[in-house]
Amino acid sequence: MSTLTPQEALVFVMVTMAAADSNLSERELARIGNTVDTLPVFDGYSRDQLVETANRCTAILNEPGGIDQILGMVKASLPERLQETAYAVAIEIASADLHAEQEELRFLQILRDEFELDNLVTAAIERSARVRFRLP
Repeated sequence: MSTLTPQEALVFVMVTMAAADSNLSERELARIGNTVDTLPVFDGYSRDQLVETANRCTAILNEPGGIDQILGMVKASLPERLQETAYAVAIEIASADLHAEQEELRFLQILRDEFELDNLVTAAIERSARVRFRLP
């Protein structure tokens, strides 16, 4: 199992979230790019790196047991202080389509469990996304 940088681990989370429902939409891909372009945690992380990392993640997802391998790599590579950030970027990608499929909700639950995130924290992150992406 290879080690990821924290930025790569966050990209793995976003790509896995986008692929959870087996349909990578243009909105999800655009949201991943926008997230990388705007969040301070990605300062110095280029679009070329994003494409390369997303392709690596997709290749692993297509392997048997790929999701477990990705979760192991992310957990091993992501400092505790960025685990809530990982959940937040996953929510960001899930909200891109303005509707979360059952598979996406399941992946969010796996992240909550894997990182042992506080329920109040995850509820606040989820609420923030609902408010930001509410339709008129």
